[in-house]
Amino acid sequence: MKKILSLLIILIFVLTACSGNITSAEQLTVSNLDTSSEQVIAVENTTVKSNSVVTSTITVDFDADDLDDTATSADMSYIQLDGDSISYEGSGVNVNDSIITITSPGMYSISGELNDGQIRVDTQDSEDVILVLNGVEINCSTSSPIYILNAEKTVIVLAEGSQNYITDGEAYIQEEDISDEPNAAVFSKDDLTINGSGSLVVNGNYLNGILSKDDLKITGGNISVTAVNDGIRGRDSIAIQNGIITVKAGGDGLQSNNDEEPDKGYIYIEGGSIEIESGLDGIQAETSLLITGGNINVTSGGGSINGSNNARWGAWGMENPSGNITDTDSAKGLKADVDITITGGMISVNSSDDSIHTNNSITIDGGELLLQSGDDGMHSDTTLVINNGNITITQSYEGIESANLTINNGIIHIASSDDGLNTSGGNDGSSVNGRPGQNNFGMIGNFPLYINGGYIYIDAMGDGIDINGPIEMTSGTVLINGPINDGNGALDYMGTFNMNGGLLIAAGSAGMAVAPSESSAQYSIIHNYGSMLEAGTLVHLQTADGEEIFTFSPSKTYQSVVFSSPELNNGTSYVLYSGGSSTGDSVDGYFSGGVYSAGTQVTNFTITSTVTSSGITGGGFPGGPRRRP
Repeated sequence: MKKILSLLIILIFVLTACSGNITSAEQLTVSNLDTSSEQVIAVENTTVKSNSVVTSTITVDFDADDLDDTATSADMSYIQLDGDSISYEGSGVNVNDSIITITSPGMYSISGELNDGQIRVDTQDSEDVILVLNGVEINCSTSSPIYILNAEKTVIVLAEGSQNYITDGEAYIQEEDISDEPNAAVFSKDDLTINGSGSLVVNGNYLNGILSKDDLKITGGNISVTAVNDGIRGRDSIAIQNGIITVKAGGDGLQSNNDEEPDKGYIYIEGGSIEIESGLDGIQAETSLLITGGNINVTSGGGSINGSNNARWGAWGMENPSGNITDTDSAKGLKADVDITITGGMISVNSSDDSIHTNNSITIDGGELLLQSGDDGMHSDTTLVINNGNITITQSYEGIESANLTINNGIIHIASSDDGLNTSGGNDGSSVNGRPGQNNFGMIGNFPLYINGGYIYIDAMGDGIDINGPIEMTSGTVLINGPINDGNGALDYMGTFNMNGGLLIAAGSAGMAVAPSESSAQYSIIHNYGSMLEAGTLVHLQTADGEEIFTFSPSKTYQSVVFSSPELNNGTSYVLYSGGSSTGDSVDGYFSGGVYSAGTQVTNFTITSTVTSSGITGGGFPGGPRRRP
């Protein structure tokens, strides 16, 4: 057992800042911890099961113009803005009062201040237009200050050391009565790229900040956008390689909204620093969202304090251009209709609605995620697979929810006011009480949970694990604290819970307490105490010969403990103690090493069957699925 205990502590030692109940982001330190199969408790000859998931197929090519920010050319044209007048050197430029129209491809350097005017791009050639902003302040009271009507592609280069400002008015005068375009301070009907090392401040007082009706790429620059509606929108796609991006939007922060072509409407982020404060969704993709890197910080809907239980979603504290808030308004952190895939990056989300949400599938292959939600931490309608990564949910209604859930690896910490892990709604309020964020799961079907590895710590006020179907665990570590009321249980499932490997400790109330199924390949014990024990009261199990099996300190009051481990053996006698103390190191309440000083002996027993039960009889006791009404 000592070898197994040492192995577990190697797995979780660097998470010592996480011990006990998770109540704030500051209490938890997420670290780069390898949770490979060599570092998790496992048994041999188990069959690993999982769900098939359609992961992202996004590929993005950044060509030379997207990446070149040298801003030099022998054929450069120069445009000088001087309040109400405009001068230029070179070709390809027409000036009409305060409107500058670029009619030919090439490179154009723009400097100075324009009080009330417009830069227009309208070319017919199949070559790129490059606008070098070299210290500009462009204001337009009745339309987009930068309006790209036609071009193969326009590249906006933010010249090194330059500070650039783009501001529109609160009302536009459209050139065609039937048109709602342009509708952004920087508006492009064709592909748009922003790069460079200078800064750009965009104030979208009419509706949107930066908008491209085709592909929008950002590969550099310090870009700050404030918008009444959406901050940055690329209809066909948004691809971010680098840059410092700050968005404050009454609508969505980043949005790609092409719902007519299945290979469009995606968002791809591989680097950069992105800070978003949005009234509605932080990042919203009509199809797919793929994040491979970067530092992303999102606050949506005013944060978790404005959670769905208060029905306060919408454009908090800012003007909502729709004029009202409806139940269809969404204030999620990261959202995509088809799939979300995260393979890297540091992502922090504080959302009033789900922190990460998709109508189809979520795949987490890496990255560090810190989530604080007024509703679900992570939600997918069909499948959710976690293969790696450090996931910390410090606040949620339900921690991780999907119709089908597979955890193969990773480090996961969950604090929830209802269920920690949930498939298909279960018996929780999110599927039945009609609040704006309800998840319309059906109650009939097979909605499984597979745990094939990793480290999972759950602190739940509702069910720790609530599965509307079977559970199969083959490896990994699961520690559960809660619930404290008898209407919920630390484990709740329909069908069977086959415990075939790994370490499980679940401490909670006794009224609905259940153990894994008799069909398991690994032995389990469940003990229900005669009364509630105070949080922090140690649970200690050792063999009759004195070999320590485990010592655990639950973070909540509890009356039931479920334990399963490869160290439990048929025919071996064990002694269960309550209280006492340990000189060992504690991580998330689990002690390793040191010496246990005995408290009160509770019971002793010999394992003769797959599930050993002792203590009083609870509502779901001695072990088996809870039957839902």
